[in-house]
Amino acid sequence: MTDIDRLLQGADTVVPEEEFRERIAEGKPLRVKLGMDPTAPKVTLGWAVVLRKLRHFQEQGHTAVLIVGDFTAQVGDPSGKSETRKRLSEAEVRGYAETVLDGFKKVLIWDDDLLEVRYNSEWLSTLDMADVLELTSKMTLAQMLERDDFSKRFAANQPISMMEFMYPLLQGMDSVAIDADIELGGSDQLWNNLVGRELMGRYGKRPQMVMTVPLLVGTDGAQKMSQSLGNYIGVDDEPADMFGKVMSIPDETMEQYFRLATELPEAEVDALGAGLADGSLHPGDTKRRLGREIVALFYDGGAATDAEEAFDRVFRQKDAPEEVDEFGLPDGDPIWLPGVLKDAGLVKSSSEGRRLVAQGAIKIGGHAVAGEELQRTEIAGQVVQVGKRRFVRLVESTDGS
Repeated sequence: MTDIDRLLQGADTVVPEEEFRERIAEGKPLRVKLGMDPTAPKVTLGWAVVLRKLRHFQEQGHTAVLIVGDFTAQVGDPSGKSETRKRLSEAEVRGYAETVLDGFKKVLIWDDDLLEVRYNSEWLSTLDMADVLELTSKMTLAQMLERDDFSKRFAANQPISMMEFMYPLLQGMDSVAIDADIELGGSDQLWNNLVGRELMGRYGKRPQMVMTVPLLVGTDGAQKMSQSLGNYIGVDDEPADMFGKVMSIPDETMEQYFRLATELPEAEVDALGAGLADGSLHPGDTKRRLGREIVALFYDGGAATDAEEAFDRVFRQKDAPEEVDEFGLPDGDPIWLPGVLKDAGLVKSSSEGRRLVAQGAIKIGGHAVAGEELQRTEIAGQVVQVGKRRFVRLVESTDGS
């Protein structure tokens, strides 16, 4: 695989592709921009798709310019939104920024020679009214309404705030400020990134190229991976949890996960997809390989093997994990199980605990529980299981906690 092929692998749009090929062939280091707004605390496999593409550029000697959108996160990206989104406070954004940078370190080459980390408040917070008016003069309302989500909301008489119109302009100013040669993003960022290309030209700079990658579907197999939807896998999830979540995805999403969330060559992914389609590959075995590939990518091969073995202990052999948190039983006998489940953090409320007990969804010592009240001698020292991945060992406690 050539250097250019490596960079193009997995990309769905490159604008303009001919210029991209020419500039990569020149062999000169490019400034490769990726903007990430810290609007949630986790770095997901979905984020990691474009982060890993940024790493591919680093591996070829290009400079990754990671823009932490501490300013734009407070404005809110309207991409894909059907209504005005809630604004985040400065404190919320700052807290998220601290945690997501740790996640970025699991993906990118954290080397000063290959990475710049910039916060866009550096230049956006200093804009005065004259600067803002100058910026807004660079784009027309008609251009803004070419954007699909804006045009749909306008046609449906749904409100669009002026701040939302400002977001792509502010993101584009990031490119102007750092002299980007190319900007990366998910496919939903194509329009925003093209605005950056437009603005660079209007500010007298060489317009950036644009590359986008597909969006990874969430573990529900229906919507894009999102922390707000809860259908995500985090790059800093524990290996066993990461493996277990991969094993929960629908079979029909496996090929996309192999293509976007692993480093397997496209030809090998094509062969896996064909094998799944014609039945020559077993879906369960193939999904196990997917789980191992993903865990090894963010940890190592040993962690992947251990994670698979832990999965087997819990789901094939019906054993509890080797390491389980302990919870001290309250005073009294018998023990009211729904209350213990709530206090141990296994369910959100005792009413939920009662419902799960009634459904036979609570196991103690590997066996479904039939009633809400149990004798201490029945459960002391036993592991209680709720769902597939929630376990607690019930132990005697001298202080009743």
